[in-house]
Amino acid sequence: MNLIELNRFFNSILHKEDFSSDISLNGIQIENSDPRGKEIRKVAFAVDACEASALRAKDAGADVLFVHHGLFWGHCQTVTGTLYKRISPFIKNDIALCAYHIPLDANAEVGNNFGMAARLGIQEPRPFGKWRGMTLGAIGELSESVSVDALARMMFPDGEKPSRILPFGKKEIRRVAIISGGAGDDFDQAVRAGADAFITGEVGHEQFHEIEESGINVIAGGHYQTETVGVRLMMERVSKELALETVFIDIPTGM
Repeated sequence: MNLIELNRFFNSILHKEDFSSDISLNGIQIENSDPRGKEIRKVAFAVDACEASALRAKDAGADVLFVHHGLFWGHCQTVTGTLYKRISPFIKNDIALCAYHIPLDANAEVGNNFGMAARLGIQEPRPFGKWRGMTLGAIGELSESVSVDALARMMFPDGEKPSRILPFGKKEIRRVAIISGGAGDDFDQAVRAGADAFITGEVGHEQFHEIEESGINVIAGGHYQTETVGVRLMMERVSKELALETVFIDIPTGM
């Protein structure tokens, strides 16, 4: 399998063409030296494309790095400073970069939000939450009511801790809305949808009082932690369906 074929596999699941308002340049962001000829044997997966993830992909012997947050965001940039430091390890070590942003948030099979819904045992999750005209979140009901602290524990079975819990809503939570990453401003969409709790990655100081006054529970799971979900699910698909060697590169930011 070459790079073009691998990216075709990614897009057969993620459908970047359905997210034309995403400026993230989804798909191949950096080619390898022979995208139609070089055989791909190992794929690394990470949340962020950065110098550290590129170098760790090299150390792991990966031919491709798949990420949620790529290097290019729809505007022209000079390849200097930190951008040069990020790009150069890919070029020097002949490692390709594939990035999928909103398509990986929204996907019902391997996406961050539906993946979190499955982790929580939400029954028949439905699309939820608009951003720039795109629906990227998930909403649904738990099989039984839980407290906000119990819900937070269910989010991270490996014991990670949410960045912040704002317990301003019902004591017993049944309907949960989810938008991973930096979606703190979208708690109001969860309120309008009748959610008992809203899960996202991060919230800001400016949202605190509005959340309290709205009477909803909000769990900020961490921008990074909530967006490892889709990357890991895509890694599982590649390992299972393509029989390629895979590795997850964990570079937590604590944010």
